[in-house]
Amino acid sequence: MTEPETSIRPVHDGDRPMLAWLIAELWGSEAVAVHGSVLRPAELPGYIAERAGRVVGLLTYQVLGAVLEIVTLNAIDRRTGVGTRLVEACAGTARRCGCREIRLTTTNDNIDALRFYQRRGFRLAELRPGAVDRSRQQKPGIPTVGDYGIPLRDEIDLTRAV
Repeated sequence: MTEPETSIRPVHDGDRPMLAWLIAELWGSEAVAVHGSVLRPAELPGYIAERAGRVVGLLTYQVLGAVLEIVTLNAIDRRTGVGTRLVEACAGTARRCGCREIRLTTTNDNIDALRFYQRRGFRLAELRPGAVDRSRQQKPGIPTVGDYGIPLRDEIDLTRAV
């Protein structure tokens, strides 16, 4: 039996209510706190991965000058190539927008994401010690302990040239 095809498409306005729900389920809130600001990913442009009529991945981004910033990336079906395809769709957008780099922020506990991004050409660019601790002042629901029991404290930026 063949695996159903995965399609990648841009987010449409009609997707926004579903995205707000999905972001809240995946991130614990409709808002994400990153580099001192609070963003609402369901309001941003992005890409949706679908397989057999089901959402299996989501990427949201914003363009800031010559930088395309990935705000959220979730591969609901992990280790199936969905995350890679979403990142590559985003890279195509960055090229069309004339961006010189793709940037994203993750946290010190997110070992799986650090592995994923570095294997796709991203490089460590900046460490902000205590940034997550400061974000808790704006978004108190951020846990103090993250993946693998690691204290959740710092933000790490990764970049990839376009």
